[in-house]
Amino acid sequence: LDVALVVAEGALRRTESRGGHYRTDYPKRDDENWLKHTLAFYTPDGPKFDYKPVVITKWQPTERKY
Repeated sequence: LDVALVVAEGALRRTESRGGHYRTDYPKRDDENWLKHTLAFYTPDGPKFDYKPVVITKWQPTERKY
């Protein structure tokens, strides 16, 4: 249950849709604000989050078509 809590809260913090993560209230990808890795940690006080920029070295991200 601890992992599920971290995953759910991390998903709610990300105000965009990307890959398998889709939100009806934020249906578009937002590279300007969310092209970053989410680092999640579970602490005795609950989940803590940090973010690390994505370093693009070879391929630019493209929109997925479903």
